Amino acid sequence: MDEQTTHRRPFEDKIPEDVRQHARAAREEFRESMKAFLPPEFWEHSRKARKEMLLAWRSMIDTALERMEKKEEKI
Repeated sequence: MDEQTTHRRPFEDKIPEDVRQHARAAREEFRESMKAFLPPEFWEHSRKARKEMLLAWRSMIDTALERMEKKEEKI
């Protein structure tokens, strides 16, 4: 992969690897504790809400593209 398509990690050279590994492990532990703390219905609702937000963004982008195409046709 070229440099433009790789995922940028701006602090990779500034934060030691062991600290980054600890942060990743802590984040995973936190996620697992939240899964145990909150009921499954919460996670189901959260997934559905996220999907609705993505669909709303898709609609906005589609509308913007349609407007651009209409303006291009007029030119």
